[in-house]
Amino acid sequence: MSREYEIDLLEGKTASDRVNSSAAPSIIMDNPVSFPCQLISWDEAYRLSRKLAKAIKSSRYDPDLVVAIGRGGYVPARIVCDFLLHSLLTSIKIEHWDIAACKRPQASVRFPLAVDVREKKILIVDDVTDTGDTLKAAIDYVKSEGAGQIKTAVMQHKTSSSLIPDFYADLISDWRWIIYPWAAHEDVLGFTERVLSDEPASLAEIGMALKERYSLTVDGESLQEILGDLVDLKKARREQDRYRRI
Repeated sequence: MSREYEIDLLEGKTASDRVNSSAAPSIIMDNPVSFPCQLISWDEAYRLSRKLAKAIKSSRYDPDLVVAIGRGGYVPARIVCDFLLHSLLTSIKIEHWDIAACKRPQASVRFPLAVDVREKKILIVDDVTDTGDTLKAAIDYVKSEGAGQIKTAVMQHKTSSSLIPDFYADLISDWRWIIYPWAAHEDVLGFTERVLSDEPASLAEIGMALKERYSLTVDGESLQEILGDLVDLKKARREQDRYRRI
């Protein structure tokens, strides 16, 4: 819990470009929940996906069809297919986690399969197992569609998960919320919305709150863009150079 992860949403930023929050007072939040977050870079996501593909290849499991779980599994599934030299890739959309670690009551299939999987060997791919509920829902659904053998693969497997996938590239024993590059903007936007209060706060104060509550260091330009989006969404109000929630 004490380890700090830094997130730079724009490439080429130096420490001086980031929000200087060391002198800013912390903001008292209505929601006391805090936990560490980790940003996975595009390079790291590619490395993990490639490592995952090697594990699948070594097992000699040869699926008839790869099924990506949307949205988090789209990118790793495509990279896995690349290294497996596999062209048959489809997807299902399962909703369980919203942005910024907001959890729905249960995982459910939003968009089902558009292909026939009866009697086929299936490889289900996602980015991470957190509770394991999303993967369970995917397995149950694909089974109900008549699939034959089913195996599962994720880039990162958390020991907090109630389900252990057949393949994973990285094991995580110290829980943290993982922010993947394809969801970085919306996740950090969600966390920023959480730290806003009724009391107007400066950019530095908001940056400090993100660092204290979620171990996130966000550069000033990115934070301004995020706050601008929150204003456009009518979830925040700008008052001169300060922001508060609506």
